[in-house]
Amino acid sequence: MIARTSTTPALTPDAGGHAGEEAVLDLGPIAHGGHTVARHEGRVIFVRHGIPGEKVRVRLTDAEDKAKFWRADVVEVLDASPDRVEHFWRPADARRAWGHGHPPVGGAEFGHIALARQRSLKAEVLAEQLSRLAGVEHLPPGLDANAVESVGEASDGGSGLGWRTRASFSVTPGGKLGMHAHRSGHIVPVREMPLATDAINNLRLWDIDLQGIERVEVAAPGNGSRPLVLLAPAPGTKAKRLNAIAAALPEDVSVASFDPATEDVRQVRGRMWVQESAAGHDYRVTGAGFWQIHRDAPGALVGAVTEFLHSGGFLHAGAVVADLYAGAGLFTAVLADAVGETGSVLSVEGAPGTSWDARKNLHAAPQVEIVQGRVERILRQKPRNFDALILDPPRAGAGKAVVGQLVASQPRAIAYVSCDPASFARDVGYFRQSGWDLAGLRAFDLYPHTHHMETVALLTPGG
Repeated sequence: MIARTSTTPALTPDAGGHAGEEAVLDLGPIAHGGHTVARHEGRVIFVRHGIPGEKVRVRLTDAEDKAKFWRADVVEVLDASPDRVEHFWRPADARRAWGHGHPPVGGAEFGHIALARQRSLKAEVLAEQLSRLAGVEHLPPGLDANAVESVGEASDGGSGLGWRTRASFSVTPGGKLGMHAHRSGHIVPVREMPLATDAINNLRLWDIDLQGIERVEVAAPGNGSRPLVLLAPAPGTKAKRLNAIAAALPEDVSVASFDPATEDVRQVRGRMWVQESAAGHDYRVTGAGFWQIHRDAPGALVGAVTEFLHSGGFLHAGAVVADLYAGAGLFTAVLADAVGETGSVLSVEGAPGTSWDARKNLHAAPQVEIVQGRVERILRQKPRNFDALILDPPRAGAGKAVVGQLVASQPRAIAYVSCDPASFARDVGYFRQSGWDLAGLRAFDLYPHTHHMETVALLTPGG
């Protein structure tokens, strides 16, 4: 670990690598990824744990001479923003962590900012990405600088805490539960996760000897059903070690081992899936299969999608629709309700295990056809005159090829659900190049105290 410097060194490009050095910076606007943008002697520096307008002392974390930009963490605030608050979680507080000689954990990088300002900053990022990557200069009516919508305040009392029904942890070399620092191999031991629900924190995983385990995933459904702890064992770890960890957990908790590379899941105790509930349906989700992590996210997103499609006349009894990147069938089940037995729903998911979950979840809906495979291939194989499509791709977005295939299928409308404003804006740009319009947009703060957000957009053919 490089010791903190007591003075502010000059950040000159010919002085060699600068990681560990400190500098005083005036923080500029917010950028995608949870950073503020600062400049020093012509060099762009992306700074975490600051607020636009502040004067701060930073420690450089990524600062190679040939790099186009550098990265830094705030270690001292010299002129604070009125929106700065005391961080709710000590391991994630950059000033406190660096004061103890190590970086903060990731996952709560906005915890030092008042929630209202967090949401306005997210709105700024969304508007900037749409302008720069998609050429959208005027947002649809209803979305302005203050319109990233809060979710779950009735449950958390407006604190933005206790919303995660899923959490991912690392393990220290000594077998203690921990989390990685941002862009670092350093693991910080933790004894709480304030963003997680009580069901996760009450497992007290930090009290368990986790030697032989490299990673721990926890799913504790918001409906109170049986939690699942997934253990990623290190090479050579024996079944006896996994059984010992399972024995240290409450008896009503399922335990399984999994391989993060292949997503192969093996039973240790109990079942290898959890039961989620949303929009009047129950869903089986196997292992590390995808499900929204905020307890109120499924309802909020289903509501936004169906409102867009119903109000435009795209979703009705007898309609022909598709759910692309369908996961375990969250939207598929709701679409099936809306189109009835006279309509049809094509549900497409690439992951075999998750597609099998969808088959189990939708087996009683004859109007649903579930297909496992790549979206662009399935659309070519099963051309239809779609009334509407729901597009909910992974963080990387759909991409140019898939957007091209979607446009070629000529649906009347597409509801696009995204968790990343950059890939979303890029894809909106592809649609606009093909003559489509961004007809509606809502943004949700489903990840309070982080830089992440979720958007739901309505896209329609131009004219």
